[in-house]
Amino acid sequence: MPVDINFMVGGEAGQGVQSVGFLLAKAFTRGGYHVFADQDYESRVRGGHNFYRVRVKDSRVGAIAEAVDILVALNQESIDLHLKELASDGVVIFDSEKIKDSPADSRSLGIPLEKLAKEEAGEKLMSNTVALGAALALVSYDQDIVNTVLTEHFGKGKVADSNLAAAKAGYERARAEYKGKPRQLKPRAETKRMLLNGNEAISLGAIAAGCTFMAAYPMTPVTSIMEYLASKAKELNLVMVHAEDEIAAVNMAIGASYAGSRAMTATSGSGFCLMVEGIGLAGNTETPLVVINGQRPGPATGLPTRTEQGDLQFILHAHHGDFPRAVLAPATTEDAFWITVKAFNLAEKFQLPVIILTDQHLASSYTTVEPFDISKVTIDRGQLYSDKDGKPSEYQRHKITPSGISPRALPGLSHALTVTDADEHDEWGHLTEDAGIRTAQVEKRLRKLLSLKQEISPPQWYGPKKAETTLIGWGSTYGAIREAMDILRHDGASVNMLHLNELWPFPAEAVADALGRSNHSYVIENNATGQLAYLIRAETGREVSGRILKYDGRPFTPPYIAEAVRKEGC
Repeated sequence: MPVDINFMVGGEAGQGVQSVGFLLAKAFTRGGYHVFADQDYESRVRGGHNFYRVRVKDSRVGAIAEAVDILVALNQESIDLHLKELASDGVVIFDSEKIKDSPADSRSLGIPLEKLAKEEAGEKLMSNTVALGAALALVSYDQDIVNTVLTEHFGKGKVADSNLAAAKAGYERARAEYKGKPRQLKPRAETKRMLLNGNEAISLGAIAAGCTFMAAYPMTPVTSIMEYLASKAKELNLVMVHAEDEIAAVNMAIGASYAGSRAMTATSGSGFCLMVEGIGLAGNTETPLVVINGQRPGPATGLPTRTEQGDLQFILHAHHGDFPRAVLAPATTEDAFWITVKAFNLAEKFQLPVIILTDQHLASSYTTVEPFDISKVTIDRGQLYSDKDGKPSEYQRHKITPSGISPRALPGLSHALTVTDADEHDEWGHLTEDAGIRTAQVEKRLRKLLSLKQEISPPQWYGPKKAETTLIGWGSTYGAIREAMDILRHDGASVNMLHLNELWPFPAEAVADALGRSNHSYVIENNATGQLAYLIRAETGREVSGRILKYDGRPFTPPYIAEAVRKEGC
């Protein structure tokens, strides 16, 4: 029988909700299962309702589920808010001495979590670890795997020993008091899968691509990219600068790139607003630059810890004047790694800004991925100038070429004098206001789009190439749309899926061809205005049949999408 079990841990900030959720995900990954885990939290240090969901399957999983099989309620609010989500055969684990308003039926398992933590571990704060043990007992999970994960997480010593004791106490008490039949999640074959979130995958992709410099200002949801690269700085001889603001960050990255480093910065929507002038500087000086934009709901501060796909049109048009750029949007954690590698190659090959559009959902959700095959990583630094290309005295940084790409000399690596200017410039890089030169330089830069288009991968197909209905998405909605399509096909619907993870230059021909193969098409995206649907119409001249939009700060689930499509009559 297929395995598909959904855990939820709920409580307030400071109760260890995230720790329990992550340890559950790690334990099941270690046992050979596929995992998808996401967290929902408010922008508070303490207080406010938080929850962490962990979905466990014996096959690949790319989205959260709605029905909860095991709810670990660390406070009363978690029961009040989430009991309605509990499956008919689900179970609520709660502190029997602190929570009095709980379901009085077979779905209820009251355990004195805090009391056991104090008695067995000597610390009431470890009541969350007691709850962890109890949750694992309800699926008869291997305690040796749990102990190994706890020891790795806390390190050897008193803290680890206390957590081991707390988990054991919760496990044994749950086995003794639970009257129902425990589910059976036996460890599968040993696996070397990784448990990563999107930000970690982006960080690893940047490292694999040869990034040696990052400057950024902390901003949810991209701060953990800064933290990860900072933790590896000494080991990998890279520089991570905590800049004073986003304006400084983007200009530092541009300066590092001009000097020859593969450089990047990261921010979210309102931080990207401050970077726009710097993006124009990179565009005009033809300086390679990678920018990560982690989307969250706006405008202004919006919902800073929640998710949305509301920045697409902004990112495409964030500039004054005309210059080329590439915009990529990873669909999965694995995709985030390879998209990041590609971004650095495109930035240097075409000497322009490349923006990676991610979002809070992808950035912070954990999923199991196979180890990346590093042998497939290629580094393309583009047309680097050398003395073999001509006399250094004749070097022109912005030379007019048929492709629009000029040889780039790195300062200190050649006798060529590298000159460029933020003002319009001639081929030598010197300021000019000559009308003819201005026209030639604008056209030169825009010619890069002709060959850049050839580098953009076509949208990803899933399902039959021809169907009655096509579901269209971009970025992090991939997993939810794909599973929704499976649900609909299981019910007999004729449906397929088209998903974009490389958005600009827009793959207009491929999208137009896809729309021509179906009678109905629905764009599914986390924003209020259907920004991808608008882009499709602008670039292909074709109108989609409808839009399924969600802009409450929460990600899509497969059942939500499937039901929305059914309401459209499909």
